[in-house]
Amino acid sequence: MARGPAPADLLGLGQVTSRTPRLSSSTRTESASETPRGEPQADPTAAGGHASPWRVLAMCVAIALVVGVSGVAHSLWDAVTWLFEAVGGGLIGIAAGRWIVPVTWYRSRLWAAALLIAVVITTPITASVLARLAFFQHVPITWTLVREIAPQAFGTSLVMTALAFLLRRHPTQTHAAAPDAPAPKFLSRLPPRLAGAELYAVEAEDHYLRLHTSEGQDLILMRLGDAIEELEGLEGAQTHRSWWVAKAAVTGAERLDGRAVLTLKDGAEVPVSRAFAKALRSAGWF
Repeated sequence: MARGPAPADLLGLGQVTSRTPRLSSSTRTESASETPRGEPQADPTAAGGHASPWRVLAMCVAIALVVGVSGVAHSLWDAVTWLFEAVGGGLIGIAAGRWIVPVTWYRSRLWAAALLIAVVITTPITASVLARLAFFQHVPITWTLVREIAPQAFGTSLVMTALAFLLRRHPTQTHAAAPDAPAPKFLSRLPPRLAGAELYAVEAEDHYLRLHTSEGQDLILMRLGDAIEELEGLEGAQTHRSWWVAKAAVTGAERLDGRAVLTLKDGAEVPVSRAFAKALRSAGWF
């Protein structure tokens, strides 16, 4: 049997948290039941504000492979076991982030969320390393060895959790301007027939933007990213890769097929990307 590494090198990668972003289709869906605004619910299965599980696992696998081929691993066996521990730690962290960490911690106590996830990962990863040593390398399990492995497992898990949090996506938000501030630059781009209208939303359509206003709709040639920069001064947010919405224009929200849909003053229905749903819910959008 191939010689294993010293105990100080035994840890692969304990890993991390999070959850499901997927970009929803920009097609509108039929309305169903209505959910009142301003009452955010702690829904641990909702996505948004967190990294996709697939991105977290891909990060774990990538780092495990880099470590495995960098010369730290003493054998192919070590590299393979580190890879499995990385994926296992990632799955544990994702589950902990979804079902154990209080939802409110992601807004107000992110450091506590990271610590709790790392602690949850540490126990099974430490047990896995010790079992591997005992069964495959016949290393006696002692408290000294446990005290050596556990801090490494915790430190690695904490670092990987922090990296996973960096993968989180946040909606691009614009903020209301002071009363005496000039009007947002974007409003000067409204076609003459919409001048002075209340802007409800901006929807990307190919190279154009569809403007939803209190006076109707029209198209202008512009990129959504550039438009959002010029919308600073109006309170709103990007709810989807193809939509920016003014918060004051939202009259209701509903959940269809597991995804949120906002209803605007003009009756338009706006999809909410799973990547942004939790952050917008936390901000009181629905």
